[in-house]
Amino acid sequence: MSSTESQTFAAAAFDGRIAELAENLAGLNKRIGAACHAVGRDPASVRLLPVTKFFPASDVAILHRLGCRDFGESREQEATAKVAELGELEDVRWHMIGRLQRNKARVVSRWAYAVHSVDSERLAMALDTAARSALDAGERTDPVRVLVQVSLDKDPGRGGVAPEELAALADRVAGSEGLRLAGLMAIAPLDDDPAAAFGRLATVRARLLLDHPDARELSAGMSGDLESAIEHGSSCVRVGTALMGARPITSA
Repeated sequence: MSSTESQTFAAAAFDGRIAELAENLAGLNKRIGAACHAVGRDPASVRLLPVTKFFPASDVAILHRLGCRDFGESREQEATAKVAELGELEDVRWHMIGRLQRNKARVVSRWAYAVHSVDSERLAMALDTAARSALDAGERTDPVRVLVQVSLDKDPGRGGVAPEELAALADRVAGSEGLRLAGLMAIAPLDDDPAAAFGRLATVRARLLLDHPDARELSAGMSGDLESAIEHGSSCVRVGTALMGARPITSA
């Protein structure tokens, strides 16, 4: 294949990816709108958070062109590389949605608009220290928004604080200079009805709001269960497969 043919093929593939992502994005926005309409909610009250882990920075750039400004990543090293590569994009907000090791808090605090996976006091303390350092160094201008991850299945491998331990952790985050308690995050159990799980989450959230009325964000729902999450109050649905497609083979 000649150089000209290669360039033509690459351009066609890029145009095809733009069309694919645009179609998927439109379909998801339609799903969100229908789910909100079914329960009398304003579609603007639900943010679609594209989960771009395993996908190239070029896909993020395409989604930015299509109007997306928030992006979710779950692996620090991959996310940090994308942040650097896409530094010229305007108004981008990066969300750390995966489990975060304390030794990665310093790096993540430099670029994360929000961290959705804080589930222990030790992690909260590490992130607070890192965020304050980043603020002092001028690497960020606002505290890191924190969504405390709540476990809905008590599976330690999936992360999350037990509901009965949430109040203490929420108080710890809210009292941190480098952090801002924004709300809750949860993942539906693998072997349970999502509606039942999100119903329990709504009860936990209602209790949290009694003490922290500004912590109104609720990050819940993914490709397969976003309608149920929206029904139970989710304000942020984290969508990977239904938007991005199957993971690239190189992610295996």
